Amino acid sequence: MRKIVLAAAIAGAALTLAACSQETQDAAEETADNAMADTEANAEAAGEAVEGAADAAGDAVEDVADGTEDAATDAAPTDAATTEAPAE
Repeated sequence: MRKIVLAAAIAGAALTLAACSQETQDAAEETADNAMADTEANAEAAGEAVEGAADAAGDAVEDVADGTEDAATDAAPTDAATTEAPAE
């Protein structure tokens, strides 16, 4: 009789641990899913930030190129300055 009670107690403990283990597995799966969703959202936000920075850098380079072109045009000699006076 004592062996039957001991076996029943062991079986009950095993079922309790199995149920707890299933809850733990479910919680771990939910945590992993949430972490994956957070990682995806962060990656998307980082991608948008990089894209915005690249656009800003491209605009800055364009502005510098335009300024350089204007400066070169202003510094170029005019036709009057390059024409030599006639020799007398």
